[in-house]
Amino acid sequence: MKIVPVFLRYDYGIKSRGDSLEYNGFYPALKQITDEVYPFWYDEYLDRKEELQKRVIKFVDDVSPDIVFFILMRDEFSFETFDYLKSKYITINWFCDDQWRFENFTKYYAPHFTYAITTDKFASSKYRKIGYKNVILSQWASFGCSENIDFEAIKYKYDVSFVGGISGYRKWLINRLKRRGVKVECFGAGWENGHVSFEEMAEIFKTTKINLNISNSASYDIRYIFSSVRSMHEFVKSKKRVEQIKARNFEIPAFGGFQLTNYVPSLEDYFEIGREVAIYTSIEDLMLQINYYLDNEEERGIIMINGYKRAMKEGTYLNRLRGIFEKMEVDL
Repeated sequence: MKIVPVFLRYDYGIKSRGDSLEYNGFYPALKQITDEVYPFWYDEYLDRKEELQKRVIKFVDDVSPDIVFFILMRDEFSFETFDYLKSKYITINWFCDDQWRFENFTKYYAPHFTYAITTDKFASSKYRKIGYKNVILSQWASFGCSENIDFEAIKYKYDVSFVGGISGYRKWLINRLKRRGVKVECFGAGWENGHVSFEEMAEIFKTTKINLNISNSASYDIRYIFSSVRSMHEFVKSKKRVEQIKARNFEIPAFGGFQLTNYVPSLEDYFEIGREVAIYTSIEDLMLQINYYLDNEEERGIIMINGYKRAMKEGTYLNRLRGIFEKMEVDL
């Protein structure tokens, strides 16, 4: 099987932000499935849309693959380009945010692909309404897993940490925890510690007793909404009003970290709550959970190891992509 992944090489196409999830997750998994993977990295053409159409068509035609695999960010490619490629090859797009982007993005783009991949099991009825049948439910995963972790040998650096870009709500939540005596070491764009590489992120997960996974959707906590004019404006304008599973849900346990995450619909389809992952539903609940799991190391360790085993067994991009191709009835 010959595949052309049409991906961004760097995060959002910006080199200073480091490697993209496509490069660290999807691309290596595809190479494990077939030796014939010919990536088209289109970062340099993001501001040259017309040239990009010609370049990608020529590249794909020269390779003549069985499958062309996209992960669209915005409107980088024209419908005409998609239709041309679809007429000659099997084309796929991984729709990342159907929870909140279906109505203003997916429903316009999905018909131009042979197959659409969604991570939102509640979107199936939306696809049916637009008459689209070739939708496959999959999920995010870990871009890599640490095999044979010696959990007893782990030397912890942090009690509580968070890895992810700063946002108004995340900053507010971290400050509330701090005022209640909980120090959270934060990493990522906008935080004092700044951006970390994937390798550094994996090490942070493993050497933190409690890894927080904090929502980036609009918060309905009235205390946050009325905490400032900016937060009120953010709440009114934000389109991210539905929680969704993200790659972080799988990355934390895959690298041997204990995960305490906000509840996300269908999380229970991938982890057993209370046995493989811990969840919180409010700041008060979060405080209780943090104090409890810091005090109960044995129980925390059991959940951590169970989550790790589940992520290793099911939550890798290799698992996800094999499942997708099997549903497409493509010979691997």
